[in-house]
Amino acid sequence: MIEVKNLSKHYGDKKAVDNISFTVEDGIILGFLGPNGAGKSTTMNMLTGYISATGGQALINGIDILKDPIKAKEQIGYLPEIPPLYVDMTVKEYLDFIYDLKKCKLPREKHIKQVCNVVKITDVYNRIIKNLSKGYKQRVGLAQALIGNPPILILDEPTVGLDPHQIIEIRDLIKNLGKEHTVILSSHILSEIQAVCDKIIILNKGQVAANDTAENIASAISADNKFTVRVEGPRDKVIDEIDGIAGVVKITPSAEREKDVYDYEVETDGTDIRRMLFRTVVENNWVMLGLKSSELTLEDIFLKITMGEGIKIPTKKKPAAPAKAEEKSEDKKNDKKEDKKPSENKNKKKKSGGKK
Repeated sequence: MIEVKNLSKHYGDKKAVDNISFTVEDGIILGFLGPNGAGKSTTMNMLTGYISATGGQALINGIDILKDPIKAKEQIGYLPEIPPLYVDMTVKEYLDFIYDLKKCKLPREKHIKQVCNVVKITDVYNRIIKNLSKGYKQRVGLAQALIGNPPILILDEPTVGLDPHQIIEIRDLIKNLGKEHTVILSSHILSEIQAVCDKIIILNKGQVAANDTAENIASAISADNKFTVRVEGPRDKVIDEIDGIAGVVKITPSAEREKDVYDYEVETDGTDIRRMLFRTVVENNWVMLGLKSSELTLEDIFLKITMGEGIKIPTKKKPAAPAKAEEKSEDKKNDKKEDKKPSENKNKKKKSGGKK
């Protein structure tokens, strides 16, 4: 687990990172997003102990990165944006060097072989690094991060400069690594983040602007419940029937796509009307040719938060829910006690009446 508490980094009057706090739970892949200059790389450099913080704390599995950097760094595998490769070495020589540098205690030959199999570089094991393609160099960079089998991986732009085929390969590799490691992944390729990550943090101007799943952030930004349905049928009749479904707030038709085929934008009050909508179309012997949600994409979310619209999604505080639950349970207990009191009084009266 990574815990960031009120972390700041100032360069003179410039606040590169401004009092941010967040937690990365074990076993998740976290997407770290933000425009250039938002503080992503600075935050990653502080988490890995590469630079010191101006204020606040960064705890790596409970270890303060500034107070005990060696022990904290044992928990981390780090791939910076420019992989730290010695290009005149062979892959074998380089990984042997990293193994010694990290003072790894796992069986050398077996461990390095396992890492090479994971990142698929066994076929270039004896080649000089400078002669490798960009994709293979990134894989070698990932291999050095995995030496020592650290529980946490921090990957800064691991697919930058790669072709689409190489991006897919690295993306699949990161997915597999996420099964056994906690991963923080920074990238400007939003489709990559959406495909790989369990949660997303968006930094903007040195502050955390959003911290949640893409779906929850989208619903927080836009309260609209809209989708588009394409139906083949008489336009006016379709509008009347769909408008009559419980939960429909508004229906807006578009221009005719084909003969008697229209797109209808349907807005609801939050009710899921998809099944009723399908039933309505079938019962009228019309044809539903498409149904598309109008939810915000990750690109929409990113642009709305970072393009000066002043949107900031508050981080959900987990302790609040149990506290409320405890209060409710206490209230119920008190209610039960109050309910019992009258009956107890009645019993006392009965007993006293019996004695008389």
